Amino acid sequence: MATENAAQGESLKFKPLEQFEITRLFGEGPIEWYTPTNTTLWMALAVITIFAIFVLGSKGRALIPTRMQSVGELAYGFVYKMVEDVAGHDGAKYFPMIMTLFIFILTANFLGLIPGSFTPTSHIAVTAVLGFGFFIFVTILGFAKNGMHFLGLFWMSDAPLVLRPIIAVIEVISYFVRPVSHSIRLAGNIMAGHAVIKVFAAFAPLVLISTGIGLVVTPISILAITAIYALEVLVAFIQAYVFTILACVYLKDALHPGH
Repeated sequence: MATENAAQGESLKFKPLEQFEITRLFGEGPIEWYTPTNTTLWMALAVITIFAIFVLGSKGRALIPTRMQSVGELAYGFVYKMVEDVAGHDGAKYFPMIMTLFIFILTANFLGLIPGSFTPTSHIAVTAVLGFGFFIFVTILGFAKNGMHFLGLFWMSDAPLVLRPIIAVIEVISYFVRPVSHSIRLAGNIMAGHAVIKVFAAFAPLVLISTGIGLVVTPISILAITAIYALEVLVAFIQAYVFTILACVYLKDALHPGH
């Protein structure tokens, strides 16, 4: 009886965060910076998918676009308008970088919704490289374009003189917090959604263990998984959009700190 209960207890165990573990693709041993991992694989698959849609799918440049070409054109127009509306006409010069950010994050998010896949954007190590990388770029760009006038971004000349130093300190702190919040927001939202799906998925096969409570819990779990999965499709797009539009805001500050 004890053995049977232990076996049943083992079958009920689940680890919702196990899906985020980084593992080696080949062999065993410690993971170094150069070790091919599941993160490497799925980021590579994201790049291959992007290449297939935007290069192979649009190579014909047909007057009447194919489905793949239509997807590429819609994405191009959507991001270009975003950059122009937020960062202005000067920001359009940096459209390729913004487009690359949006498409990579969006593709990685969507690929992560495939059952059994891995989501690179659920890891702060990946999102931090994107967030801090862009932050360093816009900071260097701000000084390169405006010189020391870029520091005017932190000095509120319209505020009362006595409050300006206090506001300047707050602005400097908030400026350097940008890449942190930028990175954590994306990773946290993607990880949370996947973890919730895994929790409900663990209750789905309960009917195989207990026909009593399982008859109630299993259908509810399946409905919850379906609803949350549909929400995650929306979240995958929204988080890519939020990351990109914030990048456009930071670009606008670098180009026009006086505004």
